[in-house]
Amino acid sequence: MTTIEFFYDVSSPWTYFAYDRIEDFCARNKAELVWKPFLVGGVFNKVNPSVYQRRENPVPPKDNYYRKDMMDWARYQDIAMIKPSVFPVNSVKALRGAFVAIEEGTVSEYSGACFKAYWVDDKDISQEDVLRDIVTSVGMDADAFFAKIGDDTIKRKLFETTDDLIARGGFGSPTFFLDRDDMYFGNDRLEVMQAAIDRK
Repeated sequence: MTTIEFFYDVSSPWTYFAYDRIEDFCARNKAELVWKPFLVGGVFNKVNPSVYQRRENPVPPKDNYYRKDMMDWARYQDIAMIKPSVFPVNSVKALRGAFVAIEEGTVSEYSGACFKAYWVDDKDISQEDVLRDIVTSVGMDADAFFAKIGDDTIKRKLFETTDDLIARGGFGSPTFFLDRDDMYFGNDRLEVMQAAIDRK
């Protein structure tokens, strides 16, 4: 069976677009979807600091196109998207929570609620009251959730997934691995990944 690992951080706009498409993509290809929450800031710190350099020294024409490109993708996929008032956002707790959601079988709904809260409703997902609303909305127990994301086991999982992506050559979000070894970076690579699946 084809396996697709989806390395994602809910703080990434391009990953929001990928989330909107990846489940249908896997269903069409009868592929197993493996959710891999990771901390994109940790990856930037270790292997891709140019992201921070670009933010400190922006190239106006490139930034203007970057914003246009995001809006073009939002229209193309027919999904709402805003420019969050808090950017970048600290997504650590939300990502730890994704591991709890994986355990409880609600990772798709939980991740979608996090993306919507941040990229549509302009809510700061680093805040516990915002996360509490998200958790409750997908039927999870909020008190148990917050107890679990403070546990060392869950904290370690986030670090391990982040280090795993780095070890396998990843440098940002979203990153996909097709059948373990074939890496694709970016929402706009799903079509290229489809071609690789078709060749098999």
